[in-house]
Amino acid sequence: MTIAKKLNQYLADNGISYEVVTHEVTETSSMSAEAASVRGDDLAKAVVFHDDEGYVIAVVPSTHRVEVHTLQKLLGRDLNLVTERELDTLFADCEIGAVPPVGRAYGLPVVLDESLEGHDKLHFEAGDHRTLISVNAENFSKLMADSTVGSFSHHS
Repeated sequence: MTIAKKLNQYLADNGISYEVVTHEVTETSSMSAEAASVRGDDLAKAVVFHDDEGYVIAVVPSTHRVEVHTLQKLLGRDLNLVTERELDTLFADCEIGAVPPVGRAYGLPVVLDESLEGHDKLHFEAGDHRTLISVNAENFSKLMADSTVGSFSHHS
């Protein structure tokens, strides 16, 4: 079990209470949800994009796919997925593909899919392929404060 250093510090600094859920090593957020016995719709995954203005983290349920065109329209930006090299630079304390959706811990803006609102509990990657963070709705809202919210994903 490893929680990324920046994420761990951010959670501590902001008084966010959470539970740690460990599971077998997985390759995708949907597989993590299944391995941890949590609903895929309750696991928030981070998808990182960039353009000339910088980076942005799109947060959607693990069961959803980002509608890139819709996201671009929502933000008024011409976004592209980041490369693994960029992920490694932006999230140096995380394993590639296990990016936490807490943008403020990394100084990055977040756009949150509205399908993640109204959940009692949400889970997200802690920075490795074996650990999830679980928070209640109130704490998830605190973590996503200042996010742009919109509808830009669909169930895959």
